[in-house]
Amino acid sequence: MSRQTVVLGAGMVGVSIAWHLARRGRSVLLVDRLPPGRETSYGNGGLIQREAVRPYTFPRELGKLLDSLPNRRVDIRYQWRGVLQFAGPLLGYWRHSAPRRYARIVPEYASLIALSTQEHAPMIEAAGAGELIGKEGWLEVHRSQAELDRRALEAEDSARRFGVTYDVLDGRGLAHKEPALGDGLAGAVHWTNSWSVADPGGLVAAYARSFQQLGGEILQAEVGSVSQAGAGWHVDTDRGGLEAGDLVVALGPWAGAWLRDLGYHLPTFVKRGYHMHYGAAEEQRINHWLADADIGYILAPMRAGIRLTTGAELAPLDAPPAHDQLAAAERRARELFPGLGQRLEEQPWKGARPCLPDMKPVIGPAPQHAGLWFAFGHGHQGFTMGPATGRVLSEMMEGEPTAVDMAPFRADRF
Repeated sequence: MSRQTVVLGAGMVGVSIAWHLARRGRSVLLVDRLPPGRETSYGNGGLIQREAVRPYTFPRELGKLLDSLPNRRVDIRYQWRGVLQFAGPLLGYWRHSAPRRYARIVPEYASLIALSTQEHAPMIEAAGAGELIGKEGWLEVHRSQAELDRRALEAEDSARRFGVTYDVLDGRGLAHKEPALGDGLAGAVHWTNSWSVADPGGLVAAYARSFQQLGGEILQAEVGSVSQAGAGWHVDTDRGGLEAGDLVVALGPWAGAWLRDLGYHLPTFVKRGYHMHYGAAEEQRINHWLADADIGYILAPMRAGIRLTTGAELAPLDAPPAHDQLAAAERRARELFPGLGQRLEEQPWKGARPCLPDMKPVIGPAPQHAGLWFAFGHGHQGFTMGPATGRVLSEMMEGEPTAVDMAPFRADRF
C-alpha cells in the first residue's frame, strides 16, 4: 500500500496542511469537490487578522440577548431550526463565554493567531502572491465613544500580552485616513500588523499551485465514504478509490457531520454568512478594509469590487438563504460610506464558518483511529490560522516538537 497522505478539503486550512507536508517530502494528494479556495475560504472578509487574539463570544448580558430576539440585528441573525439543531453546542458556547472560562481560552487561542502572519509570509513568497497582500492594516470603526474606549483598553492589553500593534484614531484622525466616510463617527482602532488580501480565493489557489510545484497532487472529486484498510485508509470517491497511509480531515463546516460515520460526535455548529460586491466611483473610494464594529459588517475594497460581508447567521448549513441580513447591512453601510455603488452580482454569496463551543479548533490525531488526523472548527479565523495549522499539524504528523502547546486543541477535550 502506498504511504500517500490524503488531505480532504481544499480550503485555506487543507491547502496549508498539504503544502507543509509536501515541503517535508511527503507524497500528498489534496481532494475536494471544487477547485482550491472556492468554498468557505472564498467568501470571507479577506483579512489575515494578527490582532484577533480574542475569539468572538456568545452574548451573556441580558440586554444583548433581548436585543437579539426581534431578529433584526446585522451582526447576528437566527433561524429557529438552526437554534434547535445546535442547541447543545450553543449552550456550551454560552458557558465557555463566561468570564473565567473565557480568560483561560484567550491565551490558548492567541497562541495560534500569533503565528498567523509569520506563517503566511513564506507561503506568500513561495506562491508569488505578494501582489494580493496589503500590509497597511485595517480599521475597526466605532460610532460609539464608549465602545471605542473599551476596545482601546483591550488593544492595549493585546499589545502587552500578545504582540499586537495598533493606533487609536479620533474622529478627525479617521476622517484624514478615510475622507469618504460619513459624519458622526467616534473614531477607530487601526490594527497595524494585520494584513489584507485583495482576492481571498485567489490566495488559496496560489498556495495550491505552490503545493503542486512541491510535488503535490490535487484531485477534484466528491468523497463518499472512508474505511480503515490494514495500517492505512481507503477513500471512496466518484473518481475511484484512493489508498492512504494518513488521512487528514480538513472539511470545515462539513467535518462534524462527515465524521459521525466513524463514531465521532463532536459538538460542531456553523455560523453562516453572506457577501456581495459593489462598485464605487474613484473619487468616492475607501482606502482600508473597514469593520463597522458597532453594527457588525465589513467593507473590503477587493479586486472584484467593494465586498460587504455580514455577521453571523445561526441556521442549518444547507438551509435556504435569508438575504434580509445582507440587506440590513447594506442600508447601514450606505450610512457609513455614502459612495457605495450598485450591486455587481445578481445573487449574494452564502457560506458557513465551522465552529466549536470553546471557540478553538480541533487539531491533531483522532482519538480512536491511527493515521486519522483532524483540522477543523476554526470559526471566524480559518483563513487567518490556516498556515499556522498547517505547520503545527505537520509537526505532529512528523513527530517533531510543535511551535505551540497543542493540548488545548485535542479532539478528546469534548
